[in-house]
Parts: sequence; structure tokens; C-alpha cells
Amino acid sequence: MDLSEVNKQVVANYAEAFNAGDYDALQRIFAPDAVIQGVLGKGDLGKGGLATVIPIWKDLRSAFGIVLTVESMIAEGEYVAVRYLERGKFVGPFRGNQPTGKSYELGAMERFIVRDGKIQQRWGARDSAAQARQIGLPLSWD
Repeated sequence: MDLSEVNKQVVANYAEAFNAGDYDALQRIFAPDAVIQGVLGKGDLGKGGLATVIPIWKDLRSAFGIVLTVESMIAEGEYVAVRYLERGKFVGPFRGNQPTGKSYELGAMERFIVRDGKIQQRWGARDSAAQARQIGLPLSWD
């Protein structure tokens, strides 16, 4: 398997671990000094951002039951890009908002840098406005 295919598998493992809520696996998949960007508009969480983002991911999964379906994935060397279909249902409280029981579906994208079998950098973007409209929330959660 060439480097691009190996790195695509690392990212596929990330999506699988995220969907399963397997945070121990996520910690093994990311490098300890990984840079994580774009979670809830937080920008660059800096090196070691996984410690900051895992509690956010737990809150998101608990509130929305997020499931990521890989629609497409491309890789060139250490770079991997993914387009997801994200689905969920607002079933638990989130940032002071009570669940509405409404489902949502949106597009999301992530770009990764993978080195030595570990995610070194993750940048994500998702259509949060579409999510807010579909589940009946204001467009800002700040």
C-alpha cells in the first residue's frame, strides 16, 4: 500500500473511532502534539489540542448523536481531505439549549496531515447554520 492509501486508512480509522465514541482510540490516532483547528469555531487550538477537543467532541456526541459518513476521501502523500455527510438528532442539552428532538443532516469537510501513522494536524469546517436551522436553534451558540 502506498503512503497516500496508508494515510487514508488512518483518517478512516479516525472517523470510525469518532462514530463509536472511542476516545482512547482517538488519542492513539492523533500525535500527542497534534494541532487541531476548527472545532466549534475555536480556531487553532495549538499543539496538544486533543486535550481541549475531546471534551467538546463528547459534548457534541452526547447532545447530537453525531454520525459521520465518508462521502469522498482523497490523499496525496501526507495530506488527506474528506467530505462527510454528518447526521444527528438533538437529544441532549448543549450550551444552555434544551434538546428539540429534531434531526439534522449537513455537509462537513476535514483536512489532515498524517505523518508516521498519526494525525499531526486536523482542520474542519461544517455547515453549522444548516444544523441550527434544522434543529430549531438560533444561529449562534456563543
